[in-house]
Amino acid sequence: MRPEHLRAGTARAAKRARHGFRTQLSQGEKANRKRMATLACVYDTDLAVRRPHDVIAPPGGRTGNRRPRPGPVAADKWLIGSVEQDPAQVIASAFDQAEARDPEHHRAWIVRVDGARHQLGLIQAEAARRTIKIHIVLDIVHVLEKLWAAARCFYAPADPDAEDWVATHAARLLGGATADTVTALNTEANQHALGGEQRTGIDTCVRYLDNNADFLHYDQALAGGWPIGSGAIEGAARHLVADRLAITGSRWSVPGAEALLQLRAIISNGDFDAYWRHHVSAETRRVHPYADQRICHLTT
Repeated sequence: MRPEHLRAGTARAAKRARHGFRTQLSQGEKANRKRMATLACVYDTDLAVRRPHDVIAPPGGRTGNRRPRPGPVAADKWLIGSVEQDPAQVIASAFDQAEARDPEHHRAWIVRVDGARHQLGLIQAEAARRTIKIHIVLDIVHVLEKLWAAARCFYAPADPDAEDWVATHAARLLGGATADTVTALNTEANQHALGGEQRTGIDTCVRYLDNNADFLHYDQALAGGWPIGSGAIEGAARHLVADRLAITGSRWSVPGAEALLQLRAIISNGDFDAYWRHHVSAETRRVHPYADQRICHLTT
């Protein structure tokens, strides 16, 4: 972002930062030049019942004797992104779209999140305001990332045994045994006598699982056929934001970035033709106000 369009906290951090070099950032130094966008995605899907090993391969890999059951497929996706609106507004817009699809609230509403506490609070508050029952599921991809970080406490980066270690704990989580997983991670760290920075990955993973235990009932989600990954929103982050706004050398103002995000969302949602008709009509009224048209008289 252009410096004058950073959020207040980021702008203060940028002013406090002491740069080691004039032409590039030093190791561990943050640029403080970005502004977080809020994205939401609403889509329909049929239920797809699975088991833990349909989602993640067992230790040692798949044998090929049983094909994994496919997961839910997203259909009729609707996207929204904003760097100007606050997260509560974006979440409310997503609920508006979902409620337009299911006004009587007969369908199961599954909400995938990444564990951000502020985000969770806004989602729960919006659902309560509308008296809608929602099922919140923590994105399995974020959980796997935490498990991989924990694996680095025991294995070298290129050690293939780390993959089996992650698969074992992931399968346990997918079976609904969150408390057992936390106990196993702590026990293993103690057995290896890890301390201080050596067990940072383990402690971070354990804290993440403990804080989000209410949203880790993957056994219920798989039995119900619900989606447990957030591939749709991760794809939106790449398509709506990164592919255009993160191009090399770009510097954005809030109005410019917001306009581009809105336009890309409109195109992705298949609403461009309707938007363009509205745009042309609104521009005509702006350039040629109705009051001006009334005072014009044709003469011969």
